[in-house]
Amino acid sequence: MRVGMVINYAGEFSQVVEELGDFERAGLDIVFVPEAYTFDAVSQMGYIAAKTERLQIASGILPIYSRTPTLTAMTAAGLDFVSNGRFNLGLGTSGPQVIEGWHGVRYDAPIGRTREVIEICRKVWRRERLEHQGKNYTLPYEGGTGLGKPLKLINHPVRERIPIFIASIGPKNVAMTAEVADGWQPIFYYPEEMGKVWAEPLAAGKAKRDPSLGELDIIAQAPLAIGEDVTGLRDLMRGMFALYIGGMGARGKNFYNDLACRYGYEEEAKKIQDAYLDGRKDEAASLVPAELLEKTSLIGPESYVAERLAALRESGVTTLNVTPLAATHAERIAAIEKIRSLAG
Repeated sequence: MRVGMVINYAGEFSQVVEELGDFERAGLDIVFVPEAYTFDAVSQMGYIAAKTERLQIASGILPIYSRTPTLTAMTAAGLDFVSNGRFNLGLGTSGPQVIEGWHGVRYDAPIGRTREVIEICRKVWRRERLEHQGKNYTLPYEGGTGLGKPLKLINHPVRERIPIFIASIGPKNVAMTAEVADGWQPIFYYPEEMGKVWAEPLAAGKAKRDPSLGELDIIAQAPLAIGEDVTGLRDLMRGMFALYIGGMGARGKNFYNDLACRYGYEEEAKKIQDAYLDGRKDEAASLVPAELLEKTSLIGPESYVAERLAALRESGVTTLNVTPLAATHAERIAAIEKIRSLAG
């Protein structure tokens, strides 16, 4: 099981990157760089590539709407070049609030667009003359000056198959991910409920999967703290869960609320959303079920964390993406070393 870590985009970036060398030596395999409505992730990943040697680098995630498919492909090829083949392209749709509110782009056809973006990226990396006739993208563009012509990438990429991870949680999107992507990055991964929620769409997608893609890399995220007196740290995640379940979308249009319902927390999800959208954020956080916090985390004594790792592995997880909850850099290094040894 690979061990990864998410960089916090709200932190002091240069200091975090200077510390990545220590995490690399501690056994960290891959670092994920998020992109929200703050500094872009691409410039940061280029900086990380220059400051590390072995560490895999992944966007976690680049929204498909904020760049043209071809620019996404060029960016991935460029990052793979400066990192000597260590880049992984994490893609996702984000949500209407960010895409329409921040980027000013219509949020539509998320599954179809994702599929076409992947197709276009792989054509670019193979250095094919770029022609694409899809429902959402047409290359060369039709209806403009008429001067567009099929082009191919000038430089030869380090790899013509850069791994693509898709962040998806809806059944149709998960099925598409299992069919065409190299990796799947769900949120709030609950191994005991994984089969009930995702087994069917994963099986449907894998039935159509090209064998040349290999096995689907399942990337599970979890906060990490190992010790006899750390279980109280689970409550630190209440605010994030409340934000996603309650505030990341409107009533009837919140993917994360839907996921909580599919996990069996329908009543709690409704109450969290009502409280959050009414401005009672602390109350919304207090309503997040303790069981959900427990089962989606790696927080507890070493024996407990080992049990959770076994459950994750049994459910099919191949990459563990952790957030060490510790006060000092030395403690975070120790946490990575410990989870590396436990993960095998």
